[in-house]
Amino acid sequence: MKGGYNGLRAKQLSLFLMAVFCTSILIFGWVKSPIFASLIPPKSRVVNLPPGMLYAQENQLGEGLNDLDGVSKRVDLPEPDHTTNIDFITSEAVEEANERELEEGASDSHVQSKRIDLQEPDHSTNNNSFTSESLMIQETTGKAVEVSHGENSSKITEDLVAHQNFASTNISLERRENNILTTKNENQDCNYAKGKWITDDNRPLYSGFGCKKWLSPMWACRLTQRTDFAYEKLRWQPKDCKTKDFTSSNYLRRMQGKTLAFIGDSLGRQQFQSLMCMVSGGEERPDVIDVGNEFGLVKPHGHGRPDGWAYRFLSTNSTILYYWSATLCDLEPLDINNPTTEVAMHLDRPPAFLQHFISKFDVVVLNTGHHWNRGKLNNNRWVMHIGGKRNTNRKLADIGSAKNFTVYSTVHWLNSELPKFPGLKAFYRSISPRHFFNGEWNTGGTCDNTSPRSGELEVLQDESADLLAAGSVKGTQVKLLDITALSQLRDEGHISRYSIKATPGVQDCLHWCLPGVPDTWNELLFAQI
Repeated sequence: MKGGYNGLRAKQLSLFLMAVFCTSILIFGWVKSPIFASLIPPKSRVVNLPPGMLYAQENQLGEGLNDLDGVSKRVDLPEPDHTTNIDFITSEAVEEANERELEEGASDSHVQSKRIDLQEPDHSTNNNSFTSESLMIQETTGKAVEVSHGENSSKITEDLVAHQNFASTNISLERRENNILTTKNENQDCNYAKGKWITDDNRPLYSGFGCKKWLSPMWACRLTQRTDFAYEKLRWQPKDCKTKDFTSSNYLRRMQGKTLAFIGDSLGRQQFQSLMCMVSGGEERPDVIDVGNEFGLVKPHGHGRPDGWAYRFLSTNSTILYYWSATLCDLEPLDINNPTTEVAMHLDRPPAFLQHFISKFDVVVLNTGHHWNRGKLNNNRWVMHIGGKRNTNRKLADIGSAKNFTVYSTVHWLNSELPKFPGLKAFYRSISPRHFFNGEWNTGGTCDNTSPRSGELEVLQDESADLLAAGSVKGTQVKLLDITALSQLRDEGHISRYSIKATPGVQDCLHWCLPGVPDTWNELLFAQI
């Protein structure tokens, strides 16, 4: 009995050891298997966020921008939804206070600091739109207002993307593979907005006297009483970037058979006129024809000018156009038979011109900023609309919030269209800074110095000074044309008190002399197309 018992124990022990050995072999093989490895997400795919929120500190654009508010903002972020590939906007708290443009109808804007909380969107019905949204605003008074949108306004943030890593934070948000596309330049080490201004005796690129065909007289400072033109000799030199010199032949060769479109406000128009002078050499050319009628850019009856211009260089079939859209949203007269009718300002729709002609564009450059003030809206009888209806959201009634919402909406609509047009390159240009010292445009503000007031000619920061612009393009294929910080250094380059007929006490410290700073914007654009 004892021998039989011991024999049975030995067999059990042998079976146990064999089971342990076989199990070890299976586990070792499983760990080394690529199938097992694929089930564990690599570190690069893990999103590291602090619990609940990000903090963003908005940078002042510098002394003299009296209507900018550099207060800290808090943005409460919803938890990421990994069940779909759709990201929703957690728009940064109001980017810049409302700036005015020096044109007819400008009036003072009201500046407030705000906190914006966006609740988790409802993904139950449509991945591309909100079915329920709650927006919280805390004004400087501390008073909070909560507004909810019902199902009828589900299109409010159609095609928007959540941006949880703003340029002003130190938080790292790793991109998820196959979900978020990078928008870095082909030269990963190159930041065109970082660099310095240097003197170049080969500047300017064209004559301010000769480019009368394309330049508006009010911006051609060579035609005014101004006598100092040292500002024309400065050239932007990006740090660690190899850029090809801009020449007319290089541009026309690169853009052969293609169309470049500027869509934006009067600063966008300045960039358009600058490029026309750069490509034409500042001279009238018989091979340049007006093709505005192809894009509906004709002067309406009773109007002083068309909504834009388009010109084609016949030698290479290259077209450059500009369309006026000061707010980058669709404007629709409520009564087309009434010349004084209110105009629906559809914050959630891109300009109809962009929607209609996008298939004809090869490069598109958008900008907005200085028209976002209450005076402009009132004078133009623009009434905010959302989802096709008059806006009742008190949060979006605020100018800064409406501006943020519209920029994000239009940029992300454009991004959603890019897969349909593989050759299309899209840019959002950051805001052009104002330089009113010792007052505003209508209270004696000046910018009549002949050299940069700060004495600084170099940008050292890596992040954009325009947080709204940088945030709006994050996670998209729309590139940022970042011109804010480098232009901030050039306060001597504005129209200032000079004009064809100077008006005492009024200076234009918003628009630029041409030739001038906008030429650099086009050089940076050319380097990226």
